[in-house]
Formats: sequence, C-alpha cells, structure tokens
Amino acid sequence: MNKTTRSSEQIIIGRNPVLEALRAGTKIEKIFILHGVHGNALKNITTLARQKGLTCVEVGKNKFDEFDGSQDAQGVIAIVGQKDYVEVDEILNFAAKKNEQPFILILDEIEDPQNLGAIIRTAECVGAHGVIIPKHHAASVSSGVIKASAGAAQYVNVSKVTNIAQTIDELKSKSVWIVGTDGGAEKFYYKIDFKMPLALVIGSEGYGIRRLVKEKCDFLVKIPMFGKIESLNASVAAALVMYEVVRSRK
Repeated sequence: MNKTTRSSEQIIIGRNPVLEALRAGTKIEKIFILHGVHGNALKNITTLARQKGLTCVEVGKNKFDEFDGSQDAQGVIAIVGQKDYVEVDEILNFAAKKNEQPFILILDEIEDPQNLGAIIRTAECVGAHGVIIPKHHAASVSSGVIKASAGAAQYVNVSKVTNIAQTIDELKSKSVWIVGTDGGAEKFYYKIDFKMPLALVIGSEGYGIRRLVKEKCDFLVKIPMFGKIESLNASVAAALVMYEVVRSRK
C-alpha cells in the first residue's frame, strides 16, 4: 500500500512528542491512534485533545501504516502544520521580557536531525531564549527533530535565516557577544565568564564552524580532550558549554 503523501514537517510521531505538542498549543489537525494500543500517555493525549476540541481517530494497522510504518510511532501520530519559525528580534524580545541577558544558540549547518533535536532539547532545559539555524545545508525542525527533542522543539523559539554570517553581524550590532566552539581555540570553555549577552555558535558534525563564521566570532573556546578521538558529538559539545553558561550565570 502506498504511504500517504505528506511532508515530514507535517507529522509528529510518538506519545511524548504528541503530548508535548498538545501542551505547547501546536496547531494540530488530527490525531491518529492505532487500534488496540493503551497506556497512561495515550489516555492523557486523548483527554487533552478532547479539551482542545481536537479529533482523535482510532484506525487499524493498515491505515496507520499509511502515515508511518515504523515502530517509533508508539501507536500515535499527529498531523500538524509546519513549525512556526520566529524572527531573530523575537528571540531578543523574549529575553528582554524575562529580564535576562540573551542566551542564543547559533547552529552552523547541523545536518543530523538527531543532533538538532538533542541540542534543542538541552537548549530548552537550560532556558536558552532561542536557536538560530540556516535555511540551507542544515536540518529543519521536522517530525524526527521534534521526536529527538522529546517534544522540546515545540517550546523553543527557532529562527531560520538565509545567512548566518550576516545574522551574526546584526546580533553584534545589538551588543550580543558571539562565542564559537572550536578545537583549535586557545581558551577552555570553563575559563569564560558567560554573563554577557551571548550567542553560542556550534559547528557542523564533520567540519565544525565554517571559516567566515569563525572569523565573525568575538572569541573561540574549546573543550579539553584526553582520548584518541579528537572531537565530541555536536550535541554533547553543545550541552557541555550550555550548562557552563548556566553555571556562570547562576
């Protein structure tokens, strides 16, 4: 049977991601539940959906598999619109409303949806005000990213920009300091006072931060490495530095 033709941007799969999407007020068209599946999470989903006036439809396996044939769906799929991206100024305004110094993540061509989801999840946990991603040569906030973020992508402000270097210039004009992560940097990440308005740049999985973007950074920091592998996974590196920002500020 042919699968239903839908953009990956329009499907959220899995119990926790769907539940978090409901809680976050995501615009959901319809929820499909596989016949015969049970559990507290599904009960919470149907209850919350009913409160919001949304339709939950119980379907058989053949119909369910038209949308997603994997085991990762956990018996529930939500059909939604695309992620509502925000402007960079909205991220800055969000920080101002909270009376906090801006704390922004700039992801320079992160292509792996799992990495993007993991970074967004950590960004939400540390209270970052937003994440900036490029429109090209990078993962977007798809259903896979939402699932990898455990639903956190529904809560985090994400801005998609055409030119990362130009966006950095705009942030610097608004007194935001740009800190890049780079294995060749002279300073260790835990030697920096991160109390200033901050945008933290994380490079791609294979190549790190691009040269032009690196040159735009006010300074670079590195994570000490003691093994034979020369670099950490991008999401792990991002998490380490993000929590150092929190430690420095708190």
